[in-house]
Amino acid sequence: MNKRKVVITDYWYETLDEEKTVFARLEGLELEAYHCKDEDRLPELVRDADAVIVQFAPITRKVIESMQRCKVIVRYAIGVDNIDIAAATERGIYVVNVPDYCIDEVSDHAIALLMALNKKLFVLNRSVHEGKWDYTVSKPLFALRGRTLGLVGFGRIPMMVAEKMRAFGMEILCYDPYIKPETASECGVEKVELDALMQRSDFISVHCPLNDETRHLIGGHELSLMKRTAFLINTARGAVVDEAALAAALQSGAIAGAGLDVLEHEPISKGSPLLGLDNVILTPHNGWYSEDATLALQRKVAEEAARVLEGGVPKNLVNKSLLK
Repeated sequence: MNKRKVVITDYWYETLDEEKTVFARLEGLELEAYHCKDEDRLPELVRDADAVIVQFAPITRKVIESMQRCKVIVRYAIGVDNIDIAAATERGIYVVNVPDYCIDEVSDHAIALLMALNKKLFVLNRSVHEGKWDYTVSKPLFALRGRTLGLVGFGRIPMMVAEKMRAFGMEILCYDPYIKPETASECGVEKVELDALMQRSDFISVHCPLNDETRHLIGGHELSLMKRTAFLINTARGAVVDEAALAAALQSGAIAGAGLDVLEHEPISKGSPLLGLDNVILTPHNGWYSEDATLALQRKVAEEAARVLEGGVPKNLVNKSLLK
């Protein structure tokens, strides 16, 4: 009888101790780990895997069709935009994410960007380093109390943002076609349409997943509705925002600034117009990161794979149609 095998296609963690601890309880299990994101090489690595764990590698239809025994694909992330979910579903393979880690970390990061933009810390810091001691370089600057925060998407993370930001006396809006108005109102948030959110908000924070419906959800039209004093924050997925349209809006002064932890193409290219703009804060997609969140993610990913290999159903199944 063939031994069961788990293949980790790629990862960027210092050790796999969390995964090994979980898998140690499964007798006769082999664990193979690679640093491979090459679509042409992946098929040979996952061909006889019973479970595949992935971080950034493209798990395309080509890769999925090479899988002969796979029961589950688990991603080290909340988003699953690098996995062909339709192809996996056709093969009866569970696709699993980890939606309940780094909730505090990402919500805190979005708020940190909001605070830094509002207080124009990037402008003030640069000015002081240049030898200037003049608060007027930050003009105009407004109090948070009474301002409006718009949340694009209203899942776990934006709900946490709303909970934390209510203490600052902000009016909070959300756009999410998949939640009921009463769900938002229970959280002290008003559900509105996207155009209304773009028009009314002083800060817009993006939190929706990337899929065919949300790619470039915020484009030239939506950006044109924003106040000239408003800021855009994105800690979700870069391609939810049309980056070229955003750069144009920032360059022209159509909006006040942006705080971006994610970009359409990562890492950012040296020629990106965003790098030359004084009204943009850029961070390297690290909103999710803390030592605590990293260990939790590694453990939960392994637990999901182990659960399926032991004959169970994953807790966080993405392609839920497989349960029907």
